[in-house]
Amino acid sequence: METTFLSEKPQVRDIQTPRLRMRVRSCGDESAKPIILIHGNFSSSFYFENLMLALPPHMYTIAVDLRGYGDTEDKIIDATRGARDWADDLAALCKTLNIKSAHWLGWSAGAGAILQLLIDSPALMDSLTLIAPVSPYGFGGTRDLMGTPCHEDYAGSGGGTVPTEFIEKIAQQDRGTKSPLSPRNVIQQSFFYQAPAEPLVDEFLTASLSQHLGPDRYPGDSRNSPHWPHTSPGQYGPLNAISAQYFNVEAIAELPNKPPILWVRGDQDIIISNQSLSDFGVLGQMGLVDGWPGTESYPAQPMVDQTRQVLQKYSEQQGSVQEEVMKDTGHSPFIEDQAAFLKIFMPFIEDFE
Repeated sequence: METTFLSEKPQVRDIQTPRLRMRVRSCGDESAKPIILIHGNFSSSFYFENLMLALPPHMYTIAVDLRGYGDTEDKIIDATRGARDWADDLAALCKTLNIKSAHWLGWSAGAGAILQLLIDSPALMDSLTLIAPVSPYGFGGTRDLMGTPCHEDYAGSGGGTVPTEFIEKIAQQDRGTKSPLSPRNVIQQSFFYQAPAEPLVDEFLTASLSQHLGPDRYPGDSRNSPHWPHTSPGQYGPLNAISAQYFNVEAIAELPNKPPILWVRGDQDIIISNQSLSDFGVLGQMGLVDGWPGTESYPAQPMVDQTRQVLQKYSEQQGSVQEEVMKDTGHSPFIEDQAAFLKIFMPFIEDFE
């Protein structure tokens, strides 16, 4: 596997929009059509720097720290709007930068943000690249291809699903490896099937530790539930924003104008998977969470199959969808095997040039 290492740095600046101040990285020819890169959970725009530098200089890439992450202004995410705070922030950024439309790449939760943007501001979208995207029905707590909740209060999703020790380790800026829940271990073991070299992991760790924490920040508030696993979504923070209680982007299939979609995922992804190791249905079945009520009551969420069904409907209604599965990569295939990713991504983008 090949990964290009940083030999220079993209420009880093703060952009004040009517909604908030946003940290933005940019690289390439500013006269070209922008390619806007949106990161996922427990990360930041820094994760895209190597990819930005690997693209041809005649292209123009912009990577953004989402609300709640990195060095963007610390403002609360109203999770009852699903991903709309993120989508509205991105629309405001485009207006501030006088961007009429762009190609968009969203990774994990960031894919959810750009799918919401597609619904709310379709004129901004020339194409979408979805890398290991969160399901159109959110993360956790749903049981079938239609996104039906396991329980009416969406138990098993939202801010209460993150282990307290992990949050404490982030707050302590822990950079060690003593605990399985040390942020370094989580990044190495969850984001990657084969982790990159240690110096790059160090830089990713620094970026991830900029996570904004708090009861109404990451991971978000929660409510006690009478249903296993006894936690349901609250109203604030990023993990509540991608709970199926508030997040649902299946409406993309009904849009009158459908930009092309490229869906890329790693065949060894353990985060976004039909057997996700972050899904309570899987953890219960494995005996890692006590009290699992069984498959009939709380099955694994078929995350990949949910995405495929919605994108199939998109395709059947005059949308173009290209699915690519990258071998021997996990949740971050554009990092784990950059060369292979570019062989997929470049022809897709070059079709528009």
